[in-house]
Amino acid sequence: MIRKDLLSDYFQRVAVKRLSAVEASPGSSNQHEFNGTVALRQMLGDDDRRSVPARFIWLCEEQESISVDGMMSWYDARRANATRTEYRLYYPTNDVTREMQEGDTFFLVMRRDGTFLAIIAPTGSLAHSQLVWLFGLADQPEFEFLSKDIGATSGISLDYAATLILDELGIELNEPESDALDELVEPYGTQFPTTREFSALARSSLKEVDPAVDDPDVVLMEWMQREEDLFRRLERRIVSERLVNGFHGEAGADVDGFLKFSLSVQNRRKSRVGHALENHIEAMFLARKVLHDRGAVTENGNRPDFLFPSVEAYWSVGFDTARLTMLGAKSTLKDRWRQVLAEADRIDRKHLLTLSPALSENQTKQMVAEDVQLVVPEEIRSTYTVDQQQQFLNFNSFIELVLQRQR
Repeated sequence: MIRKDLLSDYFQRVAVKRLSAVEASPGSSNQHEFNGTVALRQMLGDDDRRSVPARFIWLCEEQESISVDGMMSWYDARRANATRTEYRLYYPTNDVTREMQEGDTFFLVMRRDGTFLAIIAPTGSLAHSQLVWLFGLADQPEFEFLSKDIGATSGISLDYAATLILDELGIELNEPESDALDELVEPYGTQFPTTREFSALARSSLKEVDPAVDDPDVVLMEWMQREEDLFRRLERRIVSERLVNGFHGEAGADVDGFLKFSLSVQNRRKSRVGHALENHIEAMFLARKVLHDRGAVTENGNRPDFLFPSVEAYWSVGFDTARLTMLGAKSTLKDRWRQVLAEADRIDRKHLLTLSPALSENQTKQMVAEDVQLVVPEEIRSTYTVDQQQQFLNFNSFIELVLQRQR
């Protein structure tokens, strides 16, 4: 079942602006400040709010995201003056704000508990595009704050695309059907099964889904969402037990052991999604009788995720190259889409299936120029502009293309 949470379950308001040179680099000051514009007062109100907890997040394609917990303060610097107001929003310099540059986009998000997220992303980047889509904002923010009440979008449920973005921000999501999910993962105790086994469990638990007849785009996303929900329940159980047992060494607290365990949790989360996506794509191909080979070797030891109709046909000199197809599968892209360019030399047009929502137009134009055609499930496809969508295939259309070529 697709998650039914609402964006307004997590956030109250959002304000966005492009950073000026002074705001990005405050010179000798160890504090950043924003003038108290009408948009900020709509969000923060007229009362002083000192030392409000905030999480600062830097998102950029070229490096891992940075997250720092800190404080923000909102107050009227002329509170004692009966006729004047001068509101300011202050926050200290930290590892995130040191990355800010003029022209970057600053997202200030008020959570339901009154704390804040201060998110900085380069304007025009993937992170910027995704946040603009998530919050339903103007595509090109100006140098003055624009504020929006997230309650106005309360009728919109969080789909898989939205949960991907929230996960990147470190937002812990509500877990639906926890009792039923716990029952499904109970046999595994505190050990993760193989990715293939776990994907098979996710599919078999959705008995109402029939991949042979139901819409492939809908089925793929339901499988992915179910596996995500199952994974989170089993992960919570495993992590909880490990924390209860503690991290102890001969010399006391085993800090290195704790850090190693934490890193393993993060790495498992990242690698598992990609494997799950490939597993579910393959299951759909088998259900639809699509001839394919998974992970077959092509030139220079490259291994495209899927090759159609077979690796034997690919290496057959007499086989018509117009009937050959390859598909890469990447749950998220950033710049990794270029990897598919060298994976099958005999095939000019490369197909790449992704779950990444709201890629920037600049990125998709680069893909078109390199003859890479994105395959995007319909639910994710709706996060793109109309012009971008015309360049993509949905999953069902891709399956029809491959079936036509294998006849």
